[in-house]
Amino acid sequence: MLQPGFAWLAAAAFAASLGYFLYGYLFTFGALPAESAGSWRALWSAPALVNCVLFTAFALHHSLFARTRVKQVVRSLLPPALERAAYTLLASALFALVCWLWRPVDGVAWSLPGLWWWAGFAAQAAGIVMTVIGASALDVLDLAGVRQVLPGPRREAALKTDGVYGFVRHPLYFAWILVVFGAPVMTMTRLTFAVISTLYLAVAIPLEERSLIETFGNDYASYQKSVRWRMLPGIY
Repeated sequence: MLQPGFAWLAAAAFAASLGYFLYGYLFTFGALPAESAGSWRALWSAPALVNCVLFTAFALHHSLFARTRVKQVVRSLLPPALERAAYTLLASALFALVCWLWRPVDGVAWSLPGLWWWAGFAAQAAGIVMTVIGASALDVLDLAGVRQVLPGPRREAALKTDGVYGFVRHPLYFAWILVVFGAPVMTMTRLTFAVISTLYLAVAIPLEERSLIETFGNDYASYQKSVRWRMLPGIY
């Protein structure tokens, strides 16, 4: 009973951290500074650099948990079935902490006028819809670490190549770009978060795809050839 409870706690923490991010990005990060005519040089200000350190600390746990020795330590402390749930719980806590500690950066990068303002909101809405569609095509319970503690045989992971996965290989990351860059009023606080988080995803994709090739073999290699772009059509 303890294992399912821990796993569901991790899944709840994951959902809560995403909700907290959306609230922070839409409201807290969107607060207009007293001086709204900021410069792009604000990306190199002290608060922006602090934010970069914060997100880097969050990203490091991905690299650490991918290391064999760290996995062995986790498995020695917890039942193997809880390894994924432990990762999810820690990642969710760190992500929420990053959002909470994110420093405001003075200035506004852009403010869309008229119909463009609504176009920005439409892009964000499209990103949220794509996230739901892309996530529903995956086994979310397995990703959160819940499936591992449920009774019965585990389902084999299936490679998704159609639908939004036929558009780019990582549609959830493309959806992330729409959400974070679609803000009609792009404060420098939002922009630093958008830039740093997107750069992290771009760096993480090759490492993630190594694991996918190990899992799916030639099927994933063929998928890479048929769907050329990783997360941003025409660019990357």
